[in-house]
Amino acid sequence: MAIEESLAATLPRHRAEAMIGFVADVFRHEGFADAHAKRAGELMVEADLTGADSHGIFRLPQYVRRLRAGGSNPRPAITVKRLAPAVAMVEGDNGLGHLVMSQAGETAVEIAKEAGIAWVGARRSNHAGSGAVHACLPLPAGMIGIYTVVASANHMAPWGGTDSLLGTNPLAIAIPMGDADPVVLDMATTVVSYGTVKGHALLGQPMPEGWMVDAKTGEPLTDPRRSKDGILLPIGGYKGSGLALMLGLLAGPLNRAAFGRDVVDFNADDRTVTETGHVLIALDVARFLDPKAFQAEVTRHLDDLRNSARLPGVERIRLPGEMRAARRRERVAQGVPLPAPLMAQLDRLAEECGVTKLGER
Repeated sequence: MAIEESLAATLPRHRAEAMIGFVADVFRHEGFADAHAKRAGELMVEADLTGADSHGIFRLPQYVRRLRAGGSNPRPAITVKRLAPAVAMVEGDNGLGHLVMSQAGETAVEIAKEAGIAWVGARRSNHAGSGAVHACLPLPAGMIGIYTVVASANHMAPWGGTDSLLGTNPLAIAIPMGDADPVVLDMATTVVSYGTVKGHALLGQPMPEGWMVDAKTGEPLTDPRRSKDGILLPIGGYKGSGLALMLGLLAGPLNRAAFGRDVVDFNADDRTVTETGHVLIALDVARFLDPKAFQAEVTRHLDDLRNSARLPGVERIRLPGEMRAARRRERVAQGVPLPAPLMAQLDRLAEECGVTKLGER
């Protein structure tokens, strides 16, 4: 969920550096090593900068609750096991998902430099925020990134069912474009992510029809405070349900990680280890053709799409990553807008941890 532009224009802005420092200070208070605290802050705030507002600093109070309850490990010994020339497994030791995926990104790039491609699984992990942030980890090395994960709660039923046995299991793909903006797709396999539902609940906003239905009646559910009574609808009907299933099997059972009934709802349970599994694939463009030639060809096709005929009432054709990149530039320059209910939560957290409030940095 990105904060609506009309609302964002009315909200106080906060510098990314201040937000990263705030997150890092909170995590240090909770026992993180300095390097881990800073890296977690960087990856969380990157979600805020790119408009994934329900997956950035918004999640900090929840992460802290799980740390304090013993649901995740503040001092993980994250290790890597090379399984084959192009395959590796990251063992997260129940650490914060951002830290596990940071290691997965480094490993994927290292392997892809050798083999041209890397498939890196991760297990014993936790919620990791925005999928696009991790799909973009191979971009600086000139590599395509592909990411998926078993979501940290089940909010979707198999097609035609009512039992919540599938997650929003997202798919994110990032294509490097040199000095130009990367092409980035980041989508849940449900109509919206559950983080978007949580964001509406925080702001007291009703949901549109078509996001969720009541699990008992099948009727539209628009009150985000009643989300526990509903199931999220998949994108594309049965196709979205099938995609969530297949992505979940790749990130879950293949990694000996949780899936289906084994998934722990980390929104409702702060104590139980989630056993979250992820996948990150890195593909070296240079193994196929000169990266500049690839970028030129992609640009040619994107221009064709962007300048193609539009339906009546359509102002412009938008392509994956355009809004993300524009929002990042605007927020780097102007700061990140944060709503008052979230700031109140962060202020309480600052008082509990004895750190400087975000608004005072």
